[in-house]
Amino acid sequence: MTSSNGEEPVAANGSKRTTEPGVAAGDVLLEASEMGVDASWGHIYGPVDLTVRAGGVTVLVGAGGRGRTSLMLTLAGRMKPSAGTLTAFGRVNEAHHLFDHANIANIDEVDGITQTIRVHDIVTEQVRWAAPWYGWVPQSTDADLERICRPVFGDYTLPTMDAMVEELPELTAALFRIAVANIRKPQILVVGGIDTLHSIRNAHMLLERLVALGREQTIITADVNGAFPGSGAREYIEVPNLTDREFAVLEQEALSR
Repeated sequence: MTSSNGEEPVAANGSKRTTEPGVAAGDVLLEASEMGVDASWGHIYGPVDLTVRAGGVTVLVGAGGRGRTSLMLTLAGRMKPSAGTLTAFGRVNEAHHLFDHANIANIDEVDGITQTIRVHDIVTEQVRWAAPWYGWVPQSTDADLERICRPVFGDYTLPTMDAMVEELPELTAALFRIAVANIRKPQILVVGGIDTLHSIRNAHMLLERLVALGREQTIITADVNGAFPGSGAREYIEVPNLTDREFAVLEQEALSR
């Protein structure tokens, strides 16, 4: 929606509104019913039923792998359901509309960063992508890094502009990828599973920062166990049917040992 002068409404802090008119924090934003995705070579995931409410952090609890990744891409409008329905912002199975209001971060299949590149180059590229097509954008500065990364990093130390991406510590690398994906503050930000981090402590710290972002946006992430008590996440949703049943049974057996 635009205002009477043709501009999108902004919050007091200058960021764009996190929801469309009529969608307040806590209202149903996404609703999947019997939703699934198939490829030409076979079944990927589903059927899935879930509801995501506006604002805060929703953690999808389920087995990792291509099924869960595909579900997250569907919830960001990057993949269309093959079966069932996905209602987003009151519209049914309109992936293009959802695409315009969502972005993804920290999912290798989509936003993987070339490792042999410096932080400076990524920041410059993102600033140029976000600028009007007719504007000339110079090389990025430390001020650009601060502006883009500080809302995501909070009190954590930012990477240096000349650091190589491949040399960034695990948590720093994840936060950096989220920051560059969040430059336009989409209403929905879908973040790759927090269980992709090797350190449990880092996973807790990452979730802490996602909760902070959830004060102004709707954040969706995933975890195989969902064991983060007191994290501040809005909701943990158990999601079955993310893998072939045979492999799901084997995984459950392995976790129970």
